Amino acid sequence: MELTAVHIAKSGFATCAIDHQGHGLSEGLSAHIPHINPIVDDCASYFDSFRARHDPDLPAFLYAESLGGAIALLLTLRKGQKQWDGAVLNGAMCGISSKFKPPWPLEHLLFIVALTVPTWHVVPTRGTLLDVSVKEEWKRRLVMNNPRWRLTKPRAATARELLRVCSELQGRFEEVNVPLLMVHGGDDRMCDVACVEELHRRAASGDKTLKVYPGMWHVMLGEKQDDVDKVFGDVVEWLRTRAMPARHDDVVPN
Repeated sequence: MELTAVHIAKSGFATCAIDHQGHGLSEGLSAHIPHINPIVDDCASYFDSFRARHDPDLPAFLYAESLGGAIALLLTLRKGQKQWDGAVLNGAMCGISSKFKPPWPLEHLLFIVALTVPTWHVVPTRGTLLDVSVKEEWKRRLVMNNPRWRLTKPRAATARELLRVCSELQGRFEEVNVPLLMVHGGDDRMCDVACVEELHRRAASGDKTLKVYPGMWHVMLGEKQDDVDKVFGDVVEWLRTRAMPARHDDVVPN
């Protein structure tokens, strides 16, 4: 994911990124998210501190992938949160695909497991995260060689919380009024493209764009390079066309 931040920075944007609790170099039990609010708090605090180091008139955008998409939406829905000039959601987690989440009735018994063994990797899924996310084999091997990558089943409390967050967001789609670009793989087997289509239909945003790329999987960076260039070309173009008008709105001609 570091490559995404580098690409956006090279495109002319001041860019920052955050490792969520239990991810990357952050402290905490790996991939353990029993409650989403502390992570949203971290993002709000960190992004506010980053924005404070720059001209307050500069436009500011959120870019988020997968779970980050849900977090970005929760940030925009927070009362009193600084306004954003737009959000790019890449493979956003607005709903877990039935092709990946635990089969019935285990999904409905998950809250019991989460209460008794919250940190155990006991949740059965339809395929591993890597197998259903990254299409290119050499990129899959690259991910597996990362010493911080753990190829395990989801933790019980994490799985329960992610399903709860999706349900909460689906009940609040009409409240979303930030300019949106949603890019999504047509063959995403993790995050349900139908839920993103529903977000696009119901969001109150006057400026909202949905691009579904046929045949692509969950992780866009895991596709062939031509496809990667297409997706991120669309992302940067969307950001630039909205950053420039926002930047020049207050410019007074001589």
